[in-house]
Amino acid sequence: MTPIALMVNGIPGSMALQVARRALEDDRFALIPYSLTGPEISEDRYRLADRDIQLIRPDERASRLPDIAARPVIAVDYTHPSAVNDNARFYRDHDIPFVMGTTGGDRRELTETVQRAAIPAVIAPNMAKQIVGFQAMMEWASETFPGLFGGYSLKIEESHQKGKADTSGTAKAMVGYFNDLGVPFSADEIVQVRDPEVQRREWAIPETHLGGHGWHTYTLTSPDETVRFTFSHNVNGRDVYAKGTLDAAAYLAEKVAKGEKGRVFSMIDVLRGV
Repeated sequence: MTPIALMVNGIPGSMALQVARRALEDDRFALIPYSLTGPEISEDRYRLADRDIQLIRPDERASRLPDIAARPVIAVDYTHPSAVNDNARFYRDHDIPFVMGTTGGDRRELTETVQRAAIPAVIAPNMAKQIVGFQAMMEWASETFPGLFGGYSLKIEESHQKGKADTSGTAKAMVGYFNDLGVPFSADEIVQVRDPEVQRREWAIPETHLGGHGWHTYTLTSPDETVRFTFSHNVNGRDVYAKGTLDAAAYLAEKVAKGEKGRVFSMIDVLRGV
């Protein structure tokens, strides 16, 4: 089988690097030596294993397009929330199917950009397949038992590395399920923790993972405080997200081969494989 040409955008960001490293070890992919990066990056290249990845700033994209699109390519985006919609338009305008792992941006516009395009995309706030499976269970519960937790209060806390710019997309997605289960709650109420000292002292997050983790806790409490339910998922490191991202890229390549256009797929679609 011919390997899938993969472009990982966001290098030298930590998540993009993790995906790129994993891609080098995965026979399904051939990592191309280009990566879209931010305007603040001064370097022109990044040494990854045995190769140089050329870093392309926004004002250089058009001139470097012949290099990027020398053959059909799947893009993986782990850039910055502020770049989400502009990058999506770039992919659309140049027929580059993409996996959007970056959270933030205008998500409605992001979906509409793909729906008006000649490409498909996988868009998800979380690429860890096991966490996505947990979300699917919560979705099933919210649809099957609407109002189950009526009267209960909810607290959502999420801790990520200091450099994460926005509130967790996964936590935001969970809010809707709890709303359907009868709990009034807004995404603005999510407690966001980014202070390493608080993460050490109050959360007991391992020192080695302060620079890359995702710990979430969802606590439901009855009106009289005699009943409490707690759901949590704690991820140290980024490898689980990188593995899921590459599975999403392989899934997307299959959809491209079948001629899919203008369609947004989720990680639930990736899990189901349909």
